[in-house]
Amino acid sequence: MPYRRTQFFEGGYYHLYNRGNNHQDIFFERENYLYFLRQLRKYLKADVVEVVAYCLMPNHYHLMIFLKGEGLAKLMQPFLLSYTKAINERYNRVGSLFQGRFKAIRVDKEEYLLQLSRYIHLNPVAAGLVKRSENWEFSSYRDFIGSRNGTLAKPDIVLSYFQSRDEYRKFVESSVDQKPIEHLLVD
Repeated sequence: MPYRRTQFFEGGYYHLYNRGNNHQDIFFERENYLYFLRQLRKYLKADVVEVVAYCLMPNHYHLMIFLKGEGLAKLMQPFLLSYTKAINERYNRVGSLFQGRFKAIRVDKEEYLLQLSRYIHLNPVAAGLVKRSENWEFSSYRDFIGSRNGTLAKPDIVLSYFQSRDEYRKFVESSVDQKPIEHLLVD
């Protein structure tokens, strides 16, 4: 297995993501999204991983997490394998669902943390799935703006940079001014 360039450090924020093998869908119906979220809760133990933000798209997912303990890779492997096995069984398919193992980027700048949360929440809008981020059920955006009281995402760290949830909403919706997040990545 190839060496992972990103090292995981307790107390760090990370952007985890992956897409379907050959760019194919990984979610086929509403229940698949809900099952993925249930498995995420089951496998990514709260004493090790805190989910800050997320967005599930038809052919990929984004998670922004805070690492509270060790063993992230050992938790992600059975989590994603359990999801793959369930999808393969339900849709009578075989083989890999995801394009290799999950990708990870360390979020080591305050600006990157904020821009990444916006990027994650705007993903369904950018893909043309909805006109407004709050209309996409399978992201943490509704939790951030206060229209849903979910218990998976912990938006407090991101929201602490804003005076109100409405200010965060304006930040996300001001996508005209959004800088691409690529300039914030560290080699």
